[in-house]
Amino acid sequence: MRYLFLMGCFLTFTQTAKAQLKPSQVYLFEVRQTSDSTFAFTKPRYLTAFNPNGYNNHPAFFSNSELYISSQLPSESQPELLAMDIDNQTLTRITDTPEGEYSPFRMPDYYNFSAVRMEINGRDTLQRLWQFPLDRLSNGKPVFKYYTKIGYYQWLNSRQVILFIVDSPNQLVVADVDYDRLTPIATNVGRCFRMMPDGTLAYVVKDSQGNAKIVKKRPTDEAARAQDLIITLQGSEDFAILPDGALIMGQGSRLYKYHPNRDKDWVQIADLRLYNIREITRIAIGPGYETFRLALVGSN
Repeated sequence: MRYLFLMGCFLTFTQTAKAQLKPSQVYLFEVRQTSDSTFAFTKPRYLTAFNPNGYNNHPAFFSNSELYISSQLPSESQPELLAMDIDNQTLTRITDTPEGEYSPFRMPDYYNFSAVRMEINGRDTLQRLWQFPLDRLSNGKPVFKYYTKIGYYQWLNSRQVILFIVDSPNQLVVADVDYDRLTPIATNVGRCFRMMPDGTLAYVVKDSQGNAKIVKKRPTDEAARAQDLIITLQGSEDFAILPDGALIMGQGSRLYKYHPNRDKDWVQIADLRLYNIREITRIAIGPGYETFRLALVGSN
C-alpha cells in the first residue's frame, strides 16, 4: 500500500449541521508527459486531510501553486470556498456565508474570481453566478441580475461566459455580461465543458437513452455544427483538457486520455488504486506543458 503525504491544515468551525453532501476528497500529483501515451505521476499528496469525512470538490488552479476548492465539514451547513497554497502547505478560508459556494474560477481580468452561489430565497434556492475581488476587500456581487439557474460556467473572455442552465432539458448558452443576452449553444448537455486549445468548446451531449458523447464546436458561432470527438467512458461525465489538447477522463481508479488527432479510443495512462483512490470524478490541470500539476476528486 502506498500512502499520500498529508497537507497539514487546521480549521475551526462552529456552524450547526444541516444538509451534508456526499464525502469526497482532493488529491494532487505532479505529472510529466514522456510520450504521446506515457505519463509519470509523482509526488502524490492528499490535500483534504483536514476534512476526511466531509465534502471537498470543484478544484481549480488559480496559479501553479494556488488551488481553490469548495469544502463542507460534517458540522457545516453549506460548502465554503478555501484557497490552498500548495508549496507552503497553508489553507485560507475565502468565504463565510449562509449560502453555499461552488465552482471557483479565476476571472480573465485576473483581479477577480467567480463562483456559483446557492442563494436561499424562502423555499426556493437560486443558483446565481457571483464575482469577488481576489484581495477580498468587498463581499462581491452577482454577475447577472436575472439568471438564477446557473449550474456551471466557463469564461470565454472578460465579457462573455458560457453558462450551463439547469432546465428540462439542460442548456448551454453564451451570456454577455454587458447586455444580459443569451446565445444558445446546445441542449441535452452534461455538466462538463472545457475550452480546447484551438478555441472550440468541448462538451458532453446525451441522447434520450442516456448515452453520452463529447463533441466540440465554436461557441460563438450559432451556425456551426458540432463535431463528434468520442463516446464518454461508461458511468463517467467529467473531463479535463491536457496541455497538448488531449482529453483526460477518470473511470473508477483509472485515468484515460484521448487525443483527437492521435488516438482512436481512450488510452489508459494511470491506475491510482495503489493510492487508495476510488471513483475519480472531477479533474483540474495546472499551468505547464510537458510537466504540470493535476488535482482530482475521488473517494477513498
